[in-house]
Amino acid sequence: MDEFQLATRLGELLLARDEKVTTAESCTGGGIAQAITAIAGSSGWFDMAIVSYSNDAKQRLLGVPPQLLLQHGAVSEPVAAAMAGGALRLADCHWALAVSGIAGPDGGSADKPVGTVCFALAGLALPQPLTYTQHFAGDRAAVRRQSVCSALSTLCAQLAL
Repeated sequence: MDEFQLATRLGELLLARDEKVTTAESCTGGGIAQAITAIAGSSGWFDMAIVSYSNDAKQRLLGVPPQLLLQHGAVSEPVAAAMAGGALRLADCHWALAVSGIAGPDGGSADKPVGTVCFALAGLALPQPLTYTQHFAGDRAAVRRQSVCSALSTLCAQLAL
C-alpha cells in the first residue's frame, strides 16, 4: 500500500476506536502528517505534528534528554522512543509515532549508513514505546517515503491486534 492508502486505513482504524494520533518527525520532515492530513476528515483522528529536525528542537519541544542524544545519537531507538513519549505528553491523543533517520545523500557512517531510520510508537495503553530500526535503499525521497509508509503500517498493525 502507498502512504495515502495506509493513512486512509489508519483513519478507519482510529475512528472505529474513537482514538487520535500525533507525530514527532525528524528525517521525514512532516511527511507522516502530510499523508494523514491528505485524508478528508483526518481532524477527527489526528491531533498535531512536531517536526524536530535539530537535536536542540528534540530537547526543547519533546523533552529528549541531552544525555540520550550524546550516548546514542539522534538516530537511535532510545531517542525515537523519547520523541514519541514527548509527543504523547503534549498531544490530546492515544498514540504517537516518531521517526528519526538518515535520509541522505550524506550524513551516514559505518555504524549508521544512509537509509538507517529508527521508529517508535508510544500509546496510552502500552507500558513502553515499541521501537525498531530499518535500513532503506534508494535516494533521499525514497528513504523518506518508505519511512512514512513504515510508520503508518506499524500503527495500523498495532490497532488491528
